[in-house]
Amino acid sequence: MQRYFVERENMTEDIVIVTGEDVKHITKVMRMNIGDDIICSNNQSRTVRCQLVEYSDTEVRARVIEELMPNTELPIKVTIAQGLPKGDKLELIIQKGTELGAKSFIPFAAARSIVKWDQKKSHKKIERLEKIAKEAAEQSYREQIPTISDVKSLHHLINHSLSYDAIIVAYEEAAKNDEQSKFVQTLNGLTTGQSILVIIGPEGGLTSEEITYLKEQGATICGFGPRILRTETAALYALSAISYHFELMR
Repeated sequence: MQRYFVERENMTEDIVIVTGEDVKHITKVMRMNIGDDIICSNNQSRTVRCQLVEYSDTEVRARVIEELMPNTELPIKVTIAQGLPKGDKLELIIQKGTELGAKSFIPFAAARSIVKWDQKKSHKKIERLEKIAKEAAEQSYREQIPTISDVKSLHHLINHSLSYDAIIVAYEEAAKNDEQSKFVQTLNGLTTGQSILVIIGPEGGLTSEEITYLKEQGATICGFGPRILRTETAALYALSAISYHFELMR
């Protein structure tokens, strides 16, 4: 059954109104008719099954049939802080990271980031990434669409990190030195509803100066197993491990 996100104000107790590009998807792509069912979420943890009752070129109206409780969000809130990678890797990280349950993404400019975002074009890039996250959230039956911030500096990222219950940093030198316990220890110290910030460097990794700074700010430096992971793999590894720890082991 097709799933769509709607604005909170467009979901009342009895009626759901779908607007924007999803109208075309429902009427032209999926060729749905009056009486067909869809699932809608208001991005605030309310999800319903509803039946199409009316549509036009600008909106689709549906009647709420059933309240659903999909329970598809991770038990802890995971933010991925990703050092700007080359090419379309950030799109892949956000698409797959959304499927794996990330709550938010913060791209940041690391010392070894080759890519530099043009501030004049960053709004368009964020819009594209938000669209990728929305589509991935619908595909994976998420109840919420992850948020995506504008590009930050590492210092700005840390200055706004006090709201997290834990901060970990993926560091390849820790993996080379066979450090495999701190990630697990950090997860063992978290409980349902808490939050974690996972910081991952770009292709060249984080510099020793950046690692020293992060240590000084209270971050935990971790190895992600004995193998060296590509930057686009590290976030997905972390999310998979968190899902296993908090969902499959319970």
